Amino acid sequence: MTPVAHPHPQRIPILAVTTLAFTVTFAVWMMMGVIGIPIKQQLGLNETQFGLLTALPVLTGAVIRLPMGIWTDRFGGRTVMLLLLLASVAPVYLISHATQFWHFLALGLVLGMVGGVFSVGVPYVGHFFTAEHRGFAMGIFGAGTTGAALNMFVAPVIISAWGWQKVPQVYALAILVTAAIFWFVSVPDPGAHPERRVPFLAQVKVLRDPRVWKYCQYYSIVFGGFTGLSLWMTLYYVQEYGLDLQHAALLAVCFALPAGLLRAAGGWLSDRFGAHSVTWWVLWVAWVCLFLLSYPQTELTVHTVTGPRVFAIAINPLVFTALLFIVGAAFAFGMASVFKYVAVEFPDNLGIVSGIVGMAGGLAGFLLPIMFGALVDLIGVRSSAFMLLYGVTWVSLILIYITEVRRSEFLVPGIKRVVAD
Repeated sequence: MTPVAHPHPQRIPILAVTTLAFTVTFAVWMMMGVIGIPIKQQLGLNETQFGLLTALPVLTGAVIRLPMGIWTDRFGGRTVMLLLLLASVAPVYLISHATQFWHFLALGLVLGMVGGVFSVGVPYVGHFFTAEHRGFAMGIFGAGTTGAALNMFVAPVIISAWGWQKVPQVYALAILVTAAIFWFVSVPDPGAHPERRVPFLAQVKVLRDPRVWKYCQYYSIVFGGFTGLSLWMTLYYVQEYGLDLQHAALLAVCFALPAGLLRAAGGWLSDRFGAHSVTWWVLWVAWVCLFLLSYPQTELTVHTVTGPRVFAIAINPLVFTALLFIVGAAFAFGMASVFKYVAVEFPDNLGIVSGIVGMAGGLAGFLLPIMFGALVDLIGVRSSAFMLLYGVTWVSLILIYITEVRRSEFLVPGIKRVVAD
């Protein structure tokens, strides 16, 4: 990507309309996390099948991110974004007419293409901003993940009023309207010109850089964890705490909403203190909270001198939601900081690197709900989902310590310069 020397006059409208497209498509991408609950009851699915139902759209969205990033570098974000939005309308609408499990799986694979919007938007937005403001711009655009919270607000209301079949119909119309707005507001991509197009083999050479794969690992926990939990938390509240669908979705919003809104703050912090410092502390905060969330409801029997006494150990819904909120905020900062790494270190290959990193996060978001369901079916403990995320976060902490902390210094806000990014 050619660095922008001066602020582009259209940068704010472009940022706004691209963020709108990402918000709407992310809501569609997360749709199965809510409508999948009545579908699960209708079809009599087990936990693993529910995980597969909700995760398949994420798989397609993950796989398509790499080619979308490459095509955006070559053909420009405006063209690729419009084609992607228009191609998503039909499969989203057809979900409302599915009646069998394989129908939902097949259509879920196709509608998952909306997840590729992220890899189009990152380089497209990045082309309009100077390097010193790119982290904040990426954070604003990344706030489109609030689409997950939007889905949790809107879908239960539609289901309650008209049934789950109406949700994909409304969402298909929303994508069509968004495509029209995007086309009229957006302008051609200044970073895409025929004479700058790089051959495919030259583009993929950047994937030999080990830093790309390190950032894939970081993103697999912050974005993959966010996506997986966004799909899983509504069902978790229903089953673990016995809530109805609307109240369960409302509490699940406490995770999804901050994870979207605070991503812009994460971009600002990454610009101010560096991607390394933000990522390091994000992983530690998430690791501690996930340890507490991992603890299952337990009854402990202690044999005392007066006889056995039973102690109940459990996290009540309010404490659980507060911890989940902190994890969501940490993941939001982490999503922004990872792409600050990418924007700073790979400015000439932003499309393909953001595509591969985004694909890694999306693949994690696909695998995690399936693994959550399989663990529940296997060991019968619902908090096993957090046990799994706790382990993955620990791997990321070890990786960042070995590759960055021991080799450099990082900045602790408010304290003397212990480390530099």
